[in-house]
Amino acid sequence: QVQVVESGGGLVQAGGSLRLSCAASERTFNMRAMGWFRQAPGKEREFVASITWNGIGTYYSDSVKGRFTISRDRAKNTGFLQMSSLKPEDTAVYYCAADGQLYRSGSVLLTSPPDYWGQGTQVTVSS
Repeated sequence: QVQVVESGGGLVQAGGSLRLSCAASERTFNMRAMGWFRQAPGKEREFVASITWNGIGTYYSDSVKGRFTISRDRAKNTGFLQMSSLKPEDTAVYYCAADGQLYRSGSVLLTSPPDYWGQGTQVTVSS
């Protein structure tokens, strides 16, 4: 069972930046694709970004492409989401998630729900 814990959320003004972190409980996290999803009030949870197990491939939703950057530090068993040029519409609870299978591309998280989820961290962008 992989447990992931998000941190780094908060309140920021439009145009600002935040960096989210996702710390995993065990080392198979490094062998799994991981991603970030978000859920705004009254909306369904949506894909934000994902990264292949070895960090080589990255994938983004159109709404964040060019503003957000996903990365991972395999030595620290941690993933990141650097968010820049934030907009009020980015306000949501952000969830870190990991693939249930090993050694897969981050692209699988575009269509297949991850098996492991964190509790989420709130990001609020004020106008």
